[in-house]
Amino acid sequence: MTIPFYKYQGTGNDFVILDNRTGNFTQLTSVEIANLCDRRFGIGADGLMMLQLKEGYDFEMVYYNADGKEGSMCGNGGRCLVAFAKDLGVIDKTAAFLATDGFHEAIVKENGWVELKMKDVDKVEKFADHTILNTGSPHYIRWEKDIAKTAVFEEGKRIRYSPPFSEVGINVNFVQLHDDALSVRTYERGVEAETLSCGTGVTAAAIAASSSTIGQQEKKILTPGGELKVKFEKKSDTSFENIWLCGPATFVFSGSIEL
Repeated sequence: MTIPFYKYQGTGNDFVILDNRTGNFTQLTSVEIANLCDRRFGIGADGLMMLQLKEGYDFEMVYYNADGKEGSMCGNGGRCLVAFAKDLGVIDKTAAFLATDGFHEAIVKENGWVELKMKDVDKVEKFADHTILNTGSPHYIRWEKDIAKTAVFEEGKRIRYSPPFSEVGINVNFVQLHDDALSVRTYERGVEAETLSCGTGVTAAAIAASSSTIGQQEKKILTPGGELKVKFEKKSDTSFENIWLCGPATFVFSGSIEL
């Protein structure tokens, strides 16, 4: 089978995208999807997405991790899929779509950035050296003094496979606080490695690092793959609404591959 594909990236978080509005690729197996994402024997990506038709929405987002298994919400992936939908002519400047964690809105800005509305957060668990919360995917936030020296792969893997996370897994984010920004590095489950950026991860980091002030807040995020921005409304220490993940979403190349 010949599969036409598109490659997009959002701050270095890269994705294979398939236009599945005809349903031609619905039967792809986990092994086949993992092969497409393989960086040596396939196209290479942190994950694969399918854009599908869904009544009542502009489209449906179906996301698979690089291991071929269907994943939870991917923030950078969602932004890239919105950019893809615009390039296809499915949407113009706004999108209303369905993902695994529910309904999402998005806005395509003139500068090429895509702003994606994330799910509300109503639970934040704070511990001495880390915070746990879910922003569409589960995240573990650990505070660091010098993120450049952090052994992200080794420490991230250890935490991801430790109890009580080992069975389902958790994304592990290492966060350094600056005066005007946060630096974030992430070990992603499903990829089982450090990625250059994680959208739901930086969203979780921004919320975990929120100030005590109730109301609108905004955080600049620095990742190895580039700069993002997270905007949100803090209702209480454990409740956050109107959460927007903002950043670039860029077409890289397209082609076809035999599977």
